[in-house]
Amino acid sequence: MTRKRSPRSNKKSRSSGMRPWFAWGLKLGLVGLVILAGFAVYLDAVVQEKFSGKRWTVPAKVYARPLELFVGQKLAKDDFLRELDALGYRRESAVNGPGAVSVAGNNIELHSRGFQFYEGAEPSQKVRVRFSGDYVAGLTQANGGNLAVARLEPLLIGGLYPAHQEDRILIKLDQVPAYLIDALVAVEDRDYFEHFGVSPKGIARALWINASSGRLVQGGSTLTQQLVKNFYLTNERTLVRKATEAMMAVLLELHYDKREILEAYMNEVFLGQDGQRAVHGFGLASQYFFSQPVSELKLEQVALLVGMVKGPTYFNPRRNPERALARRNLVIDLLAEQGSITPEEAAAAKQKPLGVSSRGSMADSSFPAFLDLVKRQLREDYREQDLTEEGLRIFTSFDPILQLKAEEALAETLKRLAGRKGVDEVQAGMVVTNPETGEIQALIGSRQPRFAGFNRALDAVRPIGSLIKPAIYLSALERPSQYTLTSWLEDEPFSIKGQDGQVWTPQNYDRKAHGTIYLYQGLAQSYNLSTAKLGLEIGVPNVLKTLERLGVERKWPAYPSMLLGAGALTPMEVAGMYQTLANGGFNTPLRGIRSVLTADGDPLGRYPFQIQQRFDPGAIYLVQNAMQRTMREGTGRSVYSQLPSSLNLAGKTGTSNDSRDSWFAGFSQDLLSVVWLGRDDNGPTPLTGATGALQVWTGFMRKADPLPLDMQMPDNVTQAWVDRQTGLGSASGCPNAVQMPYIRGSEPAPGSACGIQAPVESVMDWVKGWLE
Repeated sequence: MTRKRSPRSNKKSRSSGMRPWFAWGLKLGLVGLVILAGFAVYLDAVVQEKFSGKRWTVPAKVYARPLELFVGQKLAKDDFLRELDALGYRRESAVNGPGAVSVAGNNIELHSRGFQFYEGAEPSQKVRVRFSGDYVAGLTQANGGNLAVARLEPLLIGGLYPAHQEDRILIKLDQVPAYLIDALVAVEDRDYFEHFGVSPKGIARALWINASSGRLVQGGSTLTQQLVKNFYLTNERTLVRKATEAMMAVLLELHYDKREILEAYMNEVFLGQDGQRAVHGFGLASQYFFSQPVSELKLEQVALLVGMVKGPTYFNPRRNPERALARRNLVIDLLAEQGSITPEEAAAAKQKPLGVSSRGSMADSSFPAFLDLVKRQLREDYREQDLTEEGLRIFTSFDPILQLKAEEALAETLKRLAGRKGVDEVQAGMVVTNPETGEIQALIGSRQPRFAGFNRALDAVRPIGSLIKPAIYLSALERPSQYTLTSWLEDEPFSIKGQDGQVWTPQNYDRKAHGTIYLYQGLAQSYNLSTAKLGLEIGVPNVLKTLERLGVERKWPAYPSMLLGAGALTPMEVAGMYQTLANGGFNTPLRGIRSVLTADGDPLGRYPFQIQQRFDPGAIYLVQNAMQRTMREGTGRSVYSQLPSSLNLAGKTGTSNDSRDSWFAGFSQDLLSVVWLGRDDNGPTPLTGATGALQVWTGFMRKADPLPLDMQMPDNVTQAWVDRQTGLGSASGCPNAVQMPYIRGSEPAPGSACGIQAPVESVMDWVKGWLE
């Protein structure tokens, strides 16, 4: 007889069978909890390590020179306003807060922003500037008190970026307009100050909206979650990544204050792309789109930037202004709905234009040639990591107004020459310095100055042609017992056999010989025959030593052809050579950096200018005199068709064989500039030094309006009256008497030539030369 199991027995059997599964499930659950706890501990360590440490690698920022204002300063009102525009000053009817400027005739009132310089902090203050002509005629505070000097903040001209090309300007929460916090919370996370990192209400709201619309319209991520994703994670779309993001968001809010998290978000959020550089944070975005610090943003500007968070490319105001405008106005409406602004304020803000600048004011391609120079000079003293990650602040001698004038002069000249065959292939390099300090104020490395690439100002090594000639004449004039400006030279054909057996037969550019000439005429007229003979008399090795003292470090062979510029230099090296000529024989190494600060504003390094006297001031004075005659009566005389005759200038043209290189180097009292034009393939051009580079130089000087050259006569130089026909001593009342400078003791004896008839041949030679 079969015995039936009771229900109780069945239940007991099932219970016994499930017990092992339950035990295993409990154990697995405990293991999972342990793993989850361990993972949470790990994530907690990750969150705290980065958030409490150095959160960002910040590129070094490179600044132009600050503009210093003082009474008597040579500064045109239009140039001043141009710089204020570059700095992002707002034109207003009445000055109201930092960054504002008002213009009334020749009077300009502005409220400076203040800045932390190497020497200390420059306060933000109201300043009134009065102009008269091209000079500052008055400088006062807003209360009427006189100011000795006022210094504006320098223009930020670029940065040195790390490999990932991220850039940002770090800001503090107390620096941002109140509208920015309200707008960000209203648009991106309206429950930000209530949730604990994850918002169940926000997630539910997003699910409802997305389900109602049948598509993904709204996300449920909080600002904290967005920061975690940008700061720690990737854009991978998986449940694991989303769960990790949520856990890290909760942990972040567990350790850090809401305002600290919000500040980090404002510095981290991606807001656009500028070429290869990624624009992160509202601090940089404000400068990039409006050329203003974030603290000066108006309601409509804040709304535009906040609206871009959703899609920086899609809502880019430069590329998609209609979308950006609609998005901006939506943000303004949200602020009005939440009571952050009044309906009247919203309506007024929506009427404003987008107001973005035409291009990023700090684009790293703005002044690539000068930034290249800064990088090279910095790498001599700093590690690459320090330059790209530590937020160093680099202060330079760069003058943005002179740079723009140099670029304009180059563009205008090339446009004017464009009809000539081969000019379209001509490239350019240009260096502008201060003759007294050796500071580089402007640099052009290409005929397209705003595009990075081969930097011809620093790297184009080209034959310098006649630019070498001042060194030859300086070598001669250092020997006053043998040579003076009125010594006679023979400008006649000759040949010389070199050590290699080759015969060197120089020629003048015009293929003519000019007979007996004064020494200064050989330089002023750039005659090859007389110059080469003079160089051979002095000795090629001695000329090369003079070049070395002038600052040329390249070692050239002592071939006779070097006397006519067969040796090659870069425009920067030529500028260094002419710097010594312009600075009275004092050698000053060229430099572009003034000082370096840490990210916190602590002084790190200074680059004071160095100076060393290498030549007798008297010999330099005589060479400068001959170079001024180059501009008055020689190869540079075309400058005075565009510049006033009262402007004393000194300079030298240079042309290499087959016109492959067109050079000009010249200076005033306060500006030295070297210009090179030529082809990268070293092909011939239709340009000489006078028809090419000199035209760029003249255009630049016309725009820059420099001070006339006024070198003080050294103690060992005296002026003497000489007869212009014979070079013999004369007197002030004689018909042909002119004054010439001489090293004291080398001047001709005072003559009694008045009334003595010069030989007919001499008179006819002089008349013929004057007519030519």
